[in-house]
Amino acid sequence: MTPSSFLCLIFIFLVPLAPAGLALINAGLGRSRSAAHAMLVSLAVMAVAALAYFVCGFAWQGIAGGAAHSLRAAGKEWNWIAAEPLFLRGHPLDGSPASLAILLQILSVGLAALIPLGSGSDRWRLGPSCASAALLAGFTYPLFAHWVWGGGWLAQLGSNYGLGQGFLDAGGASCIHAVGGLTALSVAWILGPRRGKYVLQGVPSAIPGHDAVIVVFACFLMLAGWMSLNSAGAILFAGVEPGRAVLIAVNTTLSASTGLLAAVAITTYRFGKPDVSLCANGWVGGLAASSAACAFVTPAAAGAIGLVAGALVTAAVACIEWPLAIDDAGGAISVHAAGGLWGVLALGIFGRFPNAVSGQWLAQLIGIATLIGFVLPLTYALNWLLNCFYRQRVDPEGERQGLDLYELGAGAYPEFVTHTEEFTQQ
Repeated sequence: MTPSSFLCLIFIFLVPLAPAGLALINAGLGRSRSAAHAMLVSLAVMAVAALAYFVCGFAWQGIAGGAAHSLRAAGKEWNWIAAEPLFLRGHPLDGSPASLAILLQILSVGLAALIPLGSGSDRWRLGPSCASAALLAGFTYPLFAHWVWGGGWLAQLGSNYGLGQGFLDAGGASCIHAVGGLTALSVAWILGPRRGKYVLQGVPSAIPGHDAVIVVFACFLMLAGWMSLNSAGAILFAGVEPGRAVLIAVNTTLSASTGLLAAVAITTYRFGKPDVSLCANGWVGGLAASSAACAFVTPAAAGAIGLVAGALVTAAVACIEWPLAIDDAGGAISVHAAGGLWGVLALGIFGRFPNAVSGQWLAQLIGIATLIGFVLPLTYALNWLLNCFYRQRVDPEGERQGLDLYELGAGAYPEFVTHTEEFTQQ
């Protein structure tokens, strides 16, 4: 194993801190009577996603330069899906760049599958959430990831059509966060709002998370996981030299920091005091937005990206809750969908490349249009069909009791009262 591969392996070993932090945020922003369920389902979804990706996900994603199915259009070959063997057959896991990419993707697809759990908090059953994760990890994620990281048609926009470097995403703002966030939007639409969210003529009621401490603690975990995820992704998928990991870490930290400060300033202006949950989501939104351009922008630009992301997260929460009447308890849609899409666009605006070719911003816009115009309808259709055969939302009695008691038979905090009077009345 080369020193570069060893460094990349160390980064990958730290990536699980990102899903650990996201699981804590989802649990902390939900109700206390569903906290144990939130943590268990996070672990189960990670396991199901890893297994689905092992069985068929990698076969559809592949690696750049690998076997793939292609279509011929305008005199050019455009790859649309990989043609690798199932069950990772023929791929020695020996520390080569290809094997490191497989390991990173097994963790990355798990992170993407965790994102929708925030939007389905307090009402999404364990079994259907795992089935939805299998659909995402086995098909939706690998298909789009092939287009971006596996040498697919989005990556070929540069070589085949002269649009900059082709669609670029170093750390997963599109493949992980936008795909996960758009799946979260689909799930929230299908499940409907939590009981008690819209009780007065459609006006949303605040349902505070039960533990702000673990939410903020999770932000520290996610910073370490994100720096590792962005660094490993940039080395393996964007071909940057390992020494640029320092720049990536600085850019990731600055983007998260300005995202947090933007949320602090906006919530203080709106409410008179900063809102902990929105500020934490501003931090994570800055992380998500940093992923695409982390290796290709200056620190000043990274700060600007995070600043816009923090403002965007707070604005998106208001738009999602009020005009659209979508209940997103964990902020998955505003953080990962909106933040990820902005991060993709920001690369086209702020990115700096050697031997720069014009058209990078257009390649990024084509990627965004593909996410909204194809991935969102696809993931909605898959989850809608799943709901037709395997009902995703818990029964009203289960929501009233809490998912801990209803699905697991025991609460996360057995020594404390976790039901207020409004939820125990018949």
